[in-house]
Amino acid sequence: MLFKRINFSSATTPFNFQESIEAEVEKKQVRTFTPPGGKNMTVFIDDISMPFVNTWGDQITLEITRQLIEHKGFYFLSKDERGQFKMVQNLQFLGAMLHPGGGKNDIPHRLKRHFFAINMTPPSQRAVENIYGKILEAIFNPKKYSPEVIGMRPFLIDATISIWDAVKRRLLPTPAKFHYTFTLRELARVFGGIFVVASKPDYKVIANCLNIKEKIRPELFLISLWRHECQRTFVDKLINYADKKTFQDMLDRVTKEKFRDSLGFEDEQLMTENLFCDFQREDVIDEYGDIVEVAPFVYEACPDVETIRRKCIQKLGLYNEKYASK
Repeated sequence: MLFKRINFSSATTPFNFQESIEAEVEKKQVRTFTPPGGKNMTVFIDDISMPFVNTWGDQITLEITRQLIEHKGFYFLSKDERGQFKMVQNLQFLGAMLHPGGGKNDIPHRLKRHFFAINMTPPSQRAVENIYGKILEAIFNPKKYSPEVIGMRPFLIDATISIWDAVKRRLLPTPAKFHYTFTLRELARVFGGIFVVASKPDYKVIANCLNIKEKIRPELFLISLWRHECQRTFVDKLINYADKKTFQDMLDRVTKEKFRDSLGFEDEQLMTENLFCDFQREDVIDEYGDIVEVAPFVYEACPDVETIRRKCIQKLGLYNEKYASK
């Protein structure tokens, strides 16, 4: 069994689709083609509902898809055999799409009828809490971290789910913002950044709050890390300043609601703007200027933006020296 993945977008044309299929099959008879080696092939079409809808409400890319499924083929495009039907056998199809609405297309029933439809509902809040609760429980090991740090687990989970839910409800996809879809992947990215900092015993960045000029309590350090991961994850998708301002207001509100009363911090303490990156360590260089030990990539807090700017300019200069032709 072979596998072929095709990603549809609003710019995918019937020619693109036919070309993708033709590249995966070989001639068996005069006008009959099959996947190589006499095998079957599963064609997975991701975002099957994305092709452009024309003035008459048709998605012409989906019409050639339907033709291939129904009639097991399409027509030759080459000049010599143009108009002759080309049989393509031993294919089966799997499609995936987001729920219609909010700027997202549906697919025609004449195509949909060829598929078994399976609706994957998002997990409940309790399921999400259980998933990430168990992971945080393993990461924040009592042997490594103080009770104050371990006690942050429920607050971080609750706050992350709250901001995720608020963003999904407020920043909805439209035709101009069709990529405004916030799924479990965003949750995973937020927690992933926290895991990277907390999981390595040699970093100890939560205990020591490295690289921050004013030493702060571990709970506040975790909150600043959480806010940075939320901004890094969600703001990266936003395309204008109004939406970014909307998200920042939501983040500030959720931060106050989830951490202020429970932990007893003041608002100005919670509204942190710390940044994190993984390229701050220096290479170990000997007296001859040769690199003895390459700097490790450690994801940790940055002192300030200017420090990172200087580091970026320095690395860019080293790159330009090493690859002068570029």
